[in-house]
Amino acid sequence: QVQLVESGGGLVQAGGSLRLTCAASGRSFSNYDMGWFRQAPGKERESLATIRWTGRNTYYADYADSVKGRFTASRDNAKNTVYLQMNSLKPEDTAVYYCAARDRYYSGSYDGYGMNYWGKGTLVTVSS
Repeated sequence: QVQLVESGGGLVQAGGSLRLTCAASGRSFSNYDMGWFRQAPGKERESLATIRWTGRNTYYADYADSVKGRFTASRDNAKNTVYLQMNSLKPEDTAVYYCAARDRYYSGSYDGYGMNYWGKGTLVTVSS
């Protein structure tokens, strides 16, 4: 099992940048694929980025079209931490941002977003 805590949210002007951090506690962090999601008021939760194990001792990240080229997800297994660097922020990026984890060795069912564990989220507000 893993516990996730996001931080780094806040108020930023359009065009600015923020870096979100997700600290994971628990065992075997490297066994988890990690994802970043967001949910704006009145909207569905949206997948932004997923960092997946390649099977060759490396990870790769894929991105939603809405953030591709502006957001960069990364992880540091030595620190049990995942990051989301957000640049060129727009007012429509305003949302609660969540970190999530998927245990690659989990024998049960994942949730509707393909994940096992979620943080409580951090609010990002982008002013125009």
